[in-house]
Amino acid sequence: MVRKLFMNKTLYILLIILLTISCSKKEEVKFEAFSPEAFAYDIGDSWEINATVNVKGFVKKEVGEELSASLEFAVDMIGPDSLKVTNIFRDSKEVTSSELIDVQLEAQFELDYNSPEGLYIITFNVTDTNSGEVTSAEAEFELKK
Repeated sequence: MVRKLFMNKTLYILLIILLTISCSKKEEVKFEAFSPEAFAYDIGDSWEINATVNVKGFVKKEVGEELSASLEFAVDMIGPDSLKVTNIFRDSKEVTSSELIDVQLEAQFELDYNSPEGLYIITFNVTDTNSGEVTSAEAEFELKK
């Protein structure tokens, strides 16, 4: 009887420990850029290019009651003539919020109206300045007169 009570208590303690451990594990989110989009707008004498990408899995630092993230990004572009332009746009973004899951990065730049028609590829190169990790994502847009 005493042995049975001891085994039951041990079983309950093990069950509680396992539940505590499994519920307290935080799933690591991989640093990644996702859902890239790019659009070209004819504004008369030039093309305006607007592009966005979302980023998640970055390192968050506590700042008082809130969380903070620091990201730097550069945009490269390859034209239909295979000409590559690096760092056509560069920026950084500091975000502080009580809930910080993902961040949207935006790029906006102009191209000469005489740029060749066709498919362009832009690449967002994003760096988490808190961890040094780097990720990238590509989007396409088309110039058509």
